[in-house]
Amino acid sequence: MDEKRQLPTGLKLALDLGPLLIFFFANARWGVFAGTAAFMVAMLVALVVSYVKIRRLPLMTIVTAIVVAVFGTLTLLLHDDTFIKLKPTIIYVLFGGILLGGLAFGKSLLAMVFDSVFDLDEQGWRKLTLRWALFFLALAVLNEIVWRTQSTDFWVTFKVFGVVPLTFLFAMLQYPLLTRHGQGKLAADERGDARE
Repeated sequence: MDEKRQLPTGLKLALDLGPLLIFFFANARWGVFAGTAAFMVAMLVALVVSYVKIRRLPLMTIVTAIVVAVFGTLTLLLHDDTFIKLKPTIIYVLFGGILLGGLAFGKSLLAMVFDSVFDLDEQGWRKLTLRWALFFLALAVLNEIVWRTQSTDFWVTFKVFGVVPLTFLFAMLQYPLLTRHGQGKLAADERGDARE
């Protein structure tokens, strides 16, 4: 059975966070419009590197890149930073809605994306999918509050140094669920630890 090639963890992290950091630094130096242009180019480079390394593009990455391209282009053409500020809200609502929609039809779409990473039982996938869906929707609300009440510079800083750590923290908080509903190595390791 052919396993899908995976990016090394460090490279995946760099490709995920690199465009955001470039956006942050370009915004700080030259403003939001230059930051938006740099962000779009960095996303394109991340896509190309990802494809060259593993010969495929994950669905979430493609969706994110399309939304960045559309809203970034609108931001630059209309010279209105509202569009780039709306982009995270659109992405979070889209991801949250898709995950909830899948659950409504009895499918854990998260299981399709991460089945090669985690081996969970059906209930575990449902719970994890619901949690991530609600987390994405909460991020959408949070993004709306921040960009509508704070300066652009604050919003950019929040996007990089607020949302990213929140996401890592939320992911780490899912560890008990992963061990409780794990069927593979993670669960076996946990049972072994319990015996010691």
